[in-house]
Amino acid sequence: MFTLDHDVQNRTDKNLAKYSLIEQFARTHGIDFYPAGRGIGHQVLVEEAYAFPYTLTVASDSHSNMYGGVGCVGTPIVRTDAAALWATGKTWWQVPRMVNVELRGALRTGVSGKDVIVALCGSFNQDEVLNAAVEFTGEGVGLLTIDERLTVANMTTEWGALAGVFPVDEPLLEWYERALRALELRTFAESPGIPKPPRHPRINRERLDKLRVEKEKLASDPGVKYASHLVFDLDTLAPHVSGPNSVKISTPLPVLQEQKIPIQKAYLLSCTNSRVSDLTAAASVLRQDGRGQIKKIAPGVEFYVAAASSVVQQESERLGDWDVLMRAGAKALPAGCGPCIGLGEGLLKEGETGISATNRNYKGRMGHPAARAYLASPAVVAASAVKGYICGPEDLNVTRVAGSPTFYSVEDTTAQEDRKLSMEATERVDESLLPDFPSYFSGSLLFAPQDNLNTDGIYPGKYTYQDDITLARQAEVVMENYDPGFAPLVASLRTRQERDSARVSHFDGELTSQGKTKAGVVLVSGYNFGTGSSREQAATALKAAGVPLVIAGSFGDIFKRNAINNGLVCVECPELVRDLTLVYAKEGKRGAGGKDGELTVDKGLEIGVSMKDGKVVVKNGLSGEENIYWVKPVGPSVQELWLCGGLEGYILKEIKAAEEQR
Repeated sequence: MFTLDHDVQNRTDKNLAKYSLIEQFARTHGIDFYPAGRGIGHQVLVEEAYAFPYTLTVASDSHSNMYGGVGCVGTPIVRTDAAALWATGKTWWQVPRMVNVELRGALRTGVSGKDVIVALCGSFNQDEVLNAAVEFTGEGVGLLTIDERLTVANMTTEWGALAGVFPVDEPLLEWYERALRALELRTFAESPGIPKPPRHPRINRERLDKLRVEKEKLASDPGVKYASHLVFDLDTLAPHVSGPNSVKISTPLPVLQEQKIPIQKAYLLSCTNSRVSDLTAAASVLRQDGRGQIKKIAPGVEFYVAAASSVVQQESERLGDWDVLMRAGAKALPAGCGPCIGLGEGLLKEGETGISATNRNYKGRMGHPAARAYLASPAVVAASAVKGYICGPEDLNVTRVAGSPTFYSVEDTTAQEDRKLSMEATERVDESLLPDFPSYFSGSLLFAPQDNLNTDGIYPGKYTYQDDITLARQAEVVMENYDPGFAPLVASLRTRQERDSARVSHFDGELTSQGKTKAGVVLVSGYNFGTGSSREQAATALKAAGVPLVIAGSFGDIFKRNAINNGLVCVECPELVRDLTLVYAKEGKRGAGGKDGELTVDKGLEIGVSMKDGKVVVKNGLSGEENIYWVKPVGPSVQELWLCGGLEGYILKEIKAAEEQR
């Protein structure tokens, strides 16, 4: 199915023509189509039950994890993957490890599902769930509403997980029963002589009855072993706020509220927290006036509201919540993706601070890179919009809910030993190389001493929907939100390499004699590199700039998938990241730039990486000192995609071969 939800405020002829082409394509090929204004695709997929319990549902957006809130394995693919699926009916995955996240206890009054995931991101912030499939268990799960589960599952993306799945239980089945009843009441079908409304193709009695039968059959095996087991106590959780500019930093609201941080903008929108219950929570805060009056948004604050879908807005209007929000002074935006992805009206300006009920607060994502963004629940966002600073609702007893949550990891020695043996089994294995695949990558080494360097930092969202942008232009803006000096630096190094190509080819005679060498600039960064959105340009822009290889402590899976699909080689080397951090990062820690304050460290280092045996040689051009490291080389499937220029080239090759055989 197609949903037009990005850039919906853009009513230029060019954008409307693009929308028209998409609709024509959908109509021609029998694809379900939902126009701009119907809502955010993730919300529509849940409302219309495309995402359904015990199914696998993919979408070309990183927040496909959200479908886990309804017991559906939701995980992202990217645009090239989607095109390949249409062309061949096939795609690929690396099977992730499974992590059990046990939620114990129950939330206290004033604490929401948004607080759960914000606190999880800040509490378990050392890649505990990176690229894993998370299964939520424990008695606390059954006490979360379905809307809260959708919020939590949605932001497992920011937590680093590949999927976050809640169980199919009685509260979920009752939720679907209410949805079915609402459909049955579309007409007076129970009156004599009036035909029943059309049967919904996905929400109907037969499908729900079958779901109840499946519920008794499908479950995790008793005694199943997980890669890890994390425990989080809901009883001890206070409202939390994420930021500024990082989901890995979360602070209990009572602590942050004391600082009275002024805000200029507030946002209640996105696929994370703009469902009916979220709008109700915000409206309830605005109704809290002893004189029966609706509270007004504070002077100097702009409060932007957009429903997750047109269906949500209609229900909110029926309940009177939408009217309360508008009378308070909120500004309505169309149902779709707007400020959350840095598009349309209401973006943060330089020096401004905003608080949002969305899912990402990365530097520059919601506006200017010099702005500050915080994330919180709808109630906290509304209360902050009224007061003009970050705070909770007046009826929230912050003393009673103060304190940090209780959380810990349950160590499984057997699982640890299995992981250790697996790692040992994969060390220093020679890899067979396909003809013409480089045996060696070499060039200048640049170090970005930063963990969680996200796709907004690598490739700003404001360029993402410029369909006619060239690769040359992508190269000019790469890493702009992280370090505006990165692209010019890479360009200067590439110019020097091309002028003195002999210097590269003689970097290490022993290794380069193995075969073909791919020269360029090698980028080294910290952990969870490429976390964030599914934009493929984060990979293509680096490659276009002259970076053929990225080395990191670890990678966000969706970036790594994009890199593989577009011919950008990625390998992990925690030891190299550790040593570069100790020598070149400020105070020996990642996150504050180099020792001289630079965001990208260039100390004249040269690097060579063998794709045959994984040997990495780092040479100091001034002292001549060499250090040796090891990585796991890429396998034949990645090599083949590289040789084809990426997945698109590979698919075209497959189609051509099939046609020749006919």
